[in-house]
Amino acid sequence: MKIVGVAACTSGIAHTYIAKEKLIRAAESLGHTIHLETQGTIGTENELTQEQIREADVVILAIDIAITGMERFKGKKTIKVGTSIVTKAPKQLILKVEEELRR
Repeated sequence: MKIVGVAACTSGIAHTYIAKEKLIRAAESLGHTIHLETQGTIGTENELTQEQIREADVVILAIDIAITGMERFKGKKTIKVGTSIVTKAPKQLILKVEEELRR
């Protein structure tokens, strides 16, 4: 499965990067490809390319705030969760996404 996503928390620091790292580790441990951008107090980092978005099977938005660029994901299967879900149970989230895509 090819995954793209965005991580963003209310303060734009800790939970943003924790969610990013946990999602990457969980997805890769299950054999998936993942690209995540962060949106925080220092701006957007690792901005997703149009090619990455186009090739993705799913978009995971691990966000606690409104983000910019939502229009990029129009027409894509999108899963929106809070950063706390991702930090507590990233592997379970990826497994749930797999299940959703099989339907």
